[in-house]
Amino acid sequence: MGDNKRIKALAEQAQLMPQEELLAVQKRNNNLTISIPKETSFQEKRVALTPEAVGLLVNNGHVVLVEASAGQESHFSDTDYSEAGAQIVHERDKIFQSEIIFKVAPPSLEEVEMMSGNQFLFSALQMTLQPKESLEVLMKKKVTAVAWDYIKDSEDIYPVVRAMGEIAGNTSVLIASEYLSNANNGQGLMFGGISGVHPTEVVIIGAGTVGAYASKAALGLGCSVKIFDNSLFKLRRLQNDVGHRLWTSTIQPKILAEALKTADVAIGALSAPFGRTPCVVSEAMIVNMPSGSVLVDVSIDQGGVFETSRITNHDHPTFKHNDVIHYCVPNIASRVSKTASYALSNIFAPILIEMGNEGGVDKMINADPGFRKGVYMFKGCLTNQTIGELFDLPWKNLGLLIGAI
Repeated sequence: MGDNKRIKALAEQAQLMPQEELLAVQKRNNNLTISIPKETSFQEKRVALTPEAVGLLVNNGHVVLVEASAGQESHFSDTDYSEAGAQIVHERDKIFQSEIIFKVAPPSLEEVEMMSGNQFLFSALQMTLQPKESLEVLMKKKVTAVAWDYIKDSEDIYPVVRAMGEIAGNTSVLIASEYLSNANNGQGLMFGGISGVHPTEVVIIGAGTVGAYASKAALGLGCSVKIFDNSLFKLRRLQNDVGHRLWTSTIQPKILAEALKTADVAIGALSAPFGRTPCVVSEAMIVNMPSGSVLVDVSIDQGGVFETSRITNHDHPTFKHNDVIHYCVPNIASRVSKTASYALSNIFAPILIEMGNEGGVDKMINADPGFRKGVYMFKGCLTNQTIGELFDLPWKNLGLLIGAI
């Protein structure tokens, strides 16, 4: 009995002593509301997120609003999205009221005016097509805008640009194949080669991602491939990737002209960080190409590699000049919109999940240097010097703005 009294006394004494207080750990506000509008840009058929990616986001606690018919051009139905957990929205103005607006193409002025303000816009940045007035309205509405084509990953590459380049490179070869065949009133040539028949000759101008994937596809079909680029590093890298010696050259007019004289197909795959791509193939070179040969100018988005190029569209994709078929459609990836949408979703879904885990857009910008590369407007302040100088708009350094919050 004495032991019991002693234990009870010690317990009462312990209750009077200071106790450790247990505080609840504050949870990050990681529930994002993401809107996917229907694309209205001319012949833009891609959608920013596939139903599978939407399902992944919903399972992580996020809310996804999808405008009715947003995935129709990529062959995703509203049922596909609703079964994945998305909310289908029929009022177009409502879709632009969300915390995060996620698009493929830049928003039109009409779409910008529908935005409520203090939001996050995630889309491509096409400086040559972006109207100044849209930027001014975005600034007035204190929007934070990120260009997904300028985001870098952990390997310091632009993942979206690379993915679309891979698609464009492979697709350019398939396009050339179509226009060489009888199906499109071509020469009746099979793209590639078989035993005893001279292989198709392909000239590729540019050894970046587009050129690399075009060359691999053409070589895989048995073509004779010649590659031009002024970067010896890119030419060496391509040779290493392919695994055997290729016919390569720097862009020298005489050598290029000689190669084009016997080419059945020429693919323009040069790119420029800003501004126009160099026009390296003159009309005089094209005049000497074989009758019925095919030019695919993937670089037409930035002005084009061939002097005779002019922009076409998916409804009327080609024209003939000097009896050479020209295919000059910008945004080749929209030709295979379902594949392109899957490629975009593979990149975007993990970014959005990480954004939620970080606690929102602002914290993501602080935490991820690669993501920060894509920010061109922060809470209404333009942060991209090139855009500021191009449109004569005031801009500020993003690092200073982040440091001030």
